[in-house]
Amino acid sequence: MTQALEPTPALEVVVTCPVVSFRNDLYAGLQVDLPCPPPSTVGGMLAATVGGWQHVPLHTRFAMTFRAEGTGVDLETYHPLAAPGVPTNTTIKDRNFLAQITLTLWLTSEIDLWAHAFRRPVCPLRLGRSQDLATARTTPTTLHPGPGTQGHAVLPVDLPETTGTRMRLSTAISFDRTRTRWDTYQYARTGAPPNQTIDAGQVTASGQAVALLPPVHPA
Repeated sequence: MTQALEPTPALEVVVTCPVVSFRNDLYAGLQVDLPCPPPSTVGGMLAATVGGWQHVPLHTRFAMTFRAEGTGVDLETYHPLAAPGVPTNTTIKDRNFLAQITLTLWLTSEIDLWAHAFRRPVCPLRLGRSQDLATARTTPTTLHPGPGTQGHAVLPVDLPETTGTRMRLSTAISFDRTRTRWDTYQYARTGAPPNQTIDAGQVTASGQAVALLPPVHPA
């Protein structure tokens, strides 16, 4: 991977939420959870802060880390979809959830736009489901060229010398929701070993490797 030759100004966004749940859409009719949010979900949160995708620059990319302090299972009422006029029955299913989560993002373009958007979001901050409200704080920072620790980063699968589980996650979903772009990512749910160093091109002052993910805009 080509490294940045000079330090890069960035905006660090730390999002916290008491409870979240991310459903794996590759399993139709089943409630299979994901250990981290798909990039499309994070992109949707970004779009909500500025009032819709029409205000999101097409080239928007971000890097992210994600960690949860705990997990649990509760019950949720599901309303199956069917063709118009076809009756359906509601059902109760187990729902896995993640507790006390921290999502950290790094944005390297349109920094002023995103700093203002998170300071005064147009729509309430939600991560995933509509009832999973979140809070966020932003800090201007600088990314430097060089390797760093993998930690809890969500990474492109083609990045060498990484550990964790490979997953197909949605990167972008079309405006009419009829098309989804899927990509393969790698993520260590419990965190990579402390000595696991990777070269993602950029690194924070604390030593966290920063790998920009593909663009998430529906267009």
